[in-house]
Amino acid sequence: MTTQNLRAVQAPLKAKYRRQPDAAMITLYAEGELGEGTSCSVATGHALVEAGLHPATGGDGSLVCSGDMLLQALAACAGVTLQAVAASLGLEVAGRVHAEGDLDFRGTLAVDRDAPVGFQRIRVRFELVSGAGDAELDTLLRLTERYCVVYQTLAATPALSVNRVQPTNDGDAPHLR
Repeated sequence: MTTQNLRAVQAPLKAKYRRQPDAAMITLYAEGELGEGTSCSVATGHALVEAGLHPATGGDGSLVCSGDMLLQALAACAGVTLQAVAASLGLEVAGRVHAEGDLDFRGTLAVDRDAPVGFQRIRVRFELVSGAGDAELDTLLRLTERYCVVYQTLAATPALSVNRVQPTNDGDAPHLR
């Protein structure tokens, strides 16, 4: 996408959000259906992903690990954001983005109460090929970090809640907010 194309697509959205800040507040939604054993199927919009236990917690490796999905979402978001920022800055870039995280499975398996549950460290690394100079690439990475939704969500830790609700009469689960 060129700088002009990106700006043309985003300009009316930015103008609308300046005039109507509430229009920019959108609730994204994901839903999973509990499956056989220890699995949960999640619709991604393009495919159905069946998640299960990681082999380090007793899974057989045939199902997708939710921790991997989190890192994949981070890599995807960082990559898309980097490309959008590069287009906005008029930079040509190619390459790869890597997201990796360190887990101590003693926490999630309740082996050690002092071991944390969840990722302890997450790293995002870009391998970029570009004719841009170091200063331009530093700006690109700084802005990518600043505007990557998944990165900023993980960095800022949003307020989280867990609720249980009764299914509706038609059998569909209600949308939680």
